[in-house]
Amino acid sequence: MPMIQVQMFSGRTPEQKRNLVRALTDAFVQTAGSTVDAVDVILTDVEKSDWAQGGELFSDKALAG
Repeated sequence: MPMIQVQMFSGRTPEQKRNLVRALTDAFVQTAGSTVDAVDVILTDVEKSDWAQGGELFSDKALAG
């Protein structure tokens, strides 16, 4: 059973998440030859204060730029 995990910043609407899940599932089925029912997708919302790049929190980057 394939599982796709997506970690992204919080703030997407339920409709955006539905569209993303459909698109990821369809892409996997078309590319890897699985069935739709076999594909699991896990979405994890992450706050900008819980994600860093280059030694700096994204929440701090937003304040600076």
